[in-house]
Amino acid sequence: MSGRRVRLARVIGVLLVAAVPQVPLAAQAAPARHDVITWGASADRVGEAVADRSYRLVVRTSVGGDALRIRLSNAFGDRPVTFDSVHAGIQRAGAALVPGSNRRLTFAGARSVTVPAGATVLSDPLPGKAAAGLNLVISLHSPDAAGPATGHGMAMQTSYAAQGDHAAEEGAGHFTDTIGSWFYLDAVTVRTSATTGAVAALGDSITDGWESSADLNRRWPDYLARRLAAAPGATVRGVANEGISGNKVLADGAGRSALNRLERDVLSHPGVRTVLVFEGVNDIKAHTGVTAGDLVAGYREIAERSHAAGKCVVGATVGPFKGWSEWDPAAEAVRQEVNAFIRDSGTFDAVADFDRILRSPYDPERIMPFFDNGDHLHPNDKGMQALADSVDLKSLECAAGPRANAPTATD
Repeated sequence: MSGRRVRLARVIGVLLVAAVPQVPLAAQAAPARHDVITWGASADRVGEAVADRSYRLVVRTSVGGDALRIRLSNAFGDRPVTFDSVHAGIQRAGAALVPGSNRRLTFAGARSVTVPAGATVLSDPLPGKAAAGLNLVISLHSPDAAGPATGHGMAMQTSYAAQGDHAAEEGAGHFTDTIGSWFYLDAVTVRTSATTGAVAALGDSITDGWESSADLNRRWPDYLARRLAAAPGATVRGVANEGISGNKVLADGAGRSALNRLERDVLSHPGVRTVLVFEGVNDIKAHTGVTAGDLVAGYREIAERSHAAGKCVVGATVGPFKGWSEWDPAAEAVRQEVNAFIRDSGTFDAVADFDRILRSPYDPERIMPFFDNGDHLHPNDKGMQALADSVDLKSLECAAGPRANAPTATD
């Protein structure tokens, strides 16, 4: 190459370098991040709203991160509701917060937000970090709440209420009313590594935690969250409990049906990688004429819609309930047919065989006495832990999407 060409190449090289924005090395090395749900509770109607009331809601995080956000829901309201004071803090004891932890949340930069009837709204990200396994406290006040209130009825967690605006306070003095429901709050998210995901448990009263020990986080999704937190290499860390007591796959009643609430309660949440479906016993035991074929069609629709949204789907078999007042041989026959479908059809990416874990070896139509809380349907704390311990954590890691290589129940 001639000297003139060498000089020209050097000039072009300098121009190209100058034309490219220079990014600091730290920024170049920063890993990708995204939002992941760390706590969730399915919304339903919870009685009539009360104006000028503060709620102090205690929830448990499952995955840590920063840029915490909350989602407020007016899904079942028939008019707009305004929140003029919303804070996030850390529980010290009861309604008292750790001093200095209660911080105001904003919405599009404003201190107040009005949520239209039937809608949800996300807060702005809150600077700072939130740890996994944290008793987070969301305090909120509405000056004008009226009509049907939205929330989650059976929290299995004590929260608190007070008349007037006391959301900013860290002391417990005004929060003299104890409540067993969460009002208006249906999700908390954090920002974390883009490789970290969450599992959403779509279920009924067993998932909701009925008959587990209150205030101790002993629902089976809680035990699962603790397993995931301790599992080396696990990338699914978040757990959203989307159970509603009495819920059905096919029919509205105790909450919207699983089919009707799938989008709002599961697919709309950020970072959900896997849907774990554990529903069906309420459809079966209600004796409304629901057949195994009807339930199979429902399960297929849940799986198809979840896969279309890019989620992995794990199907859990329906547990035994002989001894419950609505049990009879006809209902048992439907349960057996449904469970055969869940195990063997290949509809799901993996199977959690909760029936096998719960059933008695002496009478497989009954729940094992060691796991039975006494009503012959709902597991006690030991049963809840056994369900969580039986979940194959690797089954929660699949990326779903096109199912060309999806495992079947017999793989």
